[in-house]
Amino acid sequence: MRYYEDLKVGDRFSGGPLTVTEDDIVGFAARFDPQPFHLDAEAAKGTLFGGLAASGWHTASLTMRMIVGSDTELAGGYIGVGVDSIAWPKPTRPGDRLRVESEVVELRLSGKRPDRGIVRIRTVTLNQADEIVQTMVANLLVPARAAAAAVPA
Repeated sequence: MRYYEDLKVGDRFSGGPLTVTEDDIVGFAARFDPQPFHLDAEAAKGTLFGGLAASGWHTASLTMRMIVGSDTELAGGYIGVGVDSIAWPKPTRPGDRLRVESEVVELRLSGKRPDRGIVRIRTVTLNQADEIVQTMVANLLVPARAAAAAVPA
């Protein structure tokens, strides 16, 4: 497990792969983003996407799944305190094999919780052709090693 003190700007982590199926895209869309270009391959042909595309929120969820399964291994889990930016430069498609690459871009102690640090991480989600399907900059609350040692067993 990595604590705040174990991290430095420039540290890189990776996760995945994960393959996206048409059933995954349609199932997510039916529950959370029921638009024709996410639900029906034929209807999607006549849209901006030109074919079935995953919801950006689906891609974000898949990204989170790969982050949690990645080699980052943050102590206390992945506690988000905010997302500075998220973008979907290319759609996620059926059959895409996704992976994530993350990099620590900033570290600072929390002003409200001195036993924790704020870790700003940029994560890029790529498909099998190394095309970027999502970028995200998130801020995570990570416990300090000293705080973990102070917790009674």
